[in-house]
Amino acid sequence: MAFKNPETIGLHGGEYRSDPTTTSVAVPIYQTTSYQFKNADTAANLFGLKEFGNIYTRIMNPTCDVLEKRVAALEGGLAAVAVGSGQAASAFCVQNVCQAGDNIVSSTDLYGGTVNLFKNTLSMQGIEVRFADPKDPKNFEKLTDEKTRAYYGESCPNPYLRVFPIKEVADIGKKHGIPLIIDNTAAPVICKPLEHGAAVVMHSLTKYIGGHGTSIGGIIVDGGNFDWVKDPKRQPLFNEPDPSYNGAVWGRDVPKLTGANVAFAIRSRVVLLRDLGAPLAPFNAWQIIQGLETVALRMKQHCANAEKVVKFLESQKKVKNVIYPTNHQGEIRDRAKRYMKGGYGSLVGMDLGSKEAGAKFIDNLKMLYHVANIGDARSLAIHPASTTHSQLNDKQLADAGVTPGYVRLSIGIEHHDDIIADIEQALAA
Repeated sequence: MAFKNPETIGLHGGEYRSDPTTTSVAVPIYQTTSYQFKNADTAANLFGLKEFGNIYTRIMNPTCDVLEKRVAALEGGLAAVAVGSGQAASAFCVQNVCQAGDNIVSSTDLYGGTVNLFKNTLSMQGIEVRFADPKDPKNFEKLTDEKTRAYYGESCPNPYLRVFPIKEVADIGKKHGIPLIIDNTAAPVICKPLEHGAAVVMHSLTKYIGGHGTSIGGIIVDGGNFDWVKDPKRQPLFNEPDPSYNGAVWGRDVPKLTGANVAFAIRSRVVLLRDLGAPLAPFNAWQIIQGLETVALRMKQHCANAEKVVKFLESQKKVKNVIYPTNHQGEIRDRAKRYMKGGYGSLVGMDLGSKEAGAKFIDNLKMLYHVANIGDARSLAIHPASTTHSQLNDKQLADAGVTPGYVRLSIGIEHHDDIIADIEQALAA
């Protein structure tokens, strides 16, 4: 049975109903490296991709499989691949379409770690990342050439919190045979990029979907809505024989094998996970499934609490500016209302005017945790300029919306009165 509502998908999405051996309703932790093959022919078929099944936990695992199917259903995609972290998911999304000499065009509004990955590590691998200001979607087209393989953005990037122009950039991409990849980490449930034309969605499962600050994980969701073979020269990795898999042509062969347009997911799994080895541990998958079961409910509380905190901060003289998706003006504000439904997320930024003021505020918090994370059930705070975005130079900080006095709050699910009381006393101190 297919479910449409996220509250139900988190509990019942995918094909899992109970364990076939024990009839366990809770998803078991399949803590194994390997799987017994039925016979030699089955083993040969699995390795030759003539049939699909469990081979080795570096590539797939039954616990991870339940998580993958449920997150794919949550996003409205056809298939998903779980990996060891959100950073691995970001890297795989680019490496799955690019080889040395290729480029992608990325939004300037990114998590600092992603900027570092794109500007430095991928550059050393021969993959160029060009940065476009998403304020004007046409900036992506201006930076496109014959070697551009993908566009990349974050649905609600922190710390700028300018909602990305999903449909506008996706439409430009379709015209040129270029898929849009969206990091939807900050807006599960409340933003559905695939519905607006994105081809691939990824998450750091560590954040809202896991939700409890216990496990690191990432996931890539294939929307199944992109034509990988329409322009063979634009997407060579999906149209030229892959020597590492007996000449498989992923864009052509995967739909024949699976009956579904999931070439991006399959190549991520059987090439990148096989060769680079960044699997999600079964125990972490199990932990994240526990969070997935309640993410739709938590997002409602996150969003409701955040809006109350925004109203409070706007009344405080010591706060120079309050940053929130609906606090932007004009088209940026309109995008928040167009692409986010049921709330605008839990991330709130405030500018206290100076680095010293930001540090004092952080040090005087009593309940909010000072940690480098977002999306926890607990309320969190951090000073990005000296931590998460410290690798960036002054121009990059400005492009990302990080001022010296910027403090990022990730509002949790505690009672809003208690959250506001802690913020209020820290401001007073």
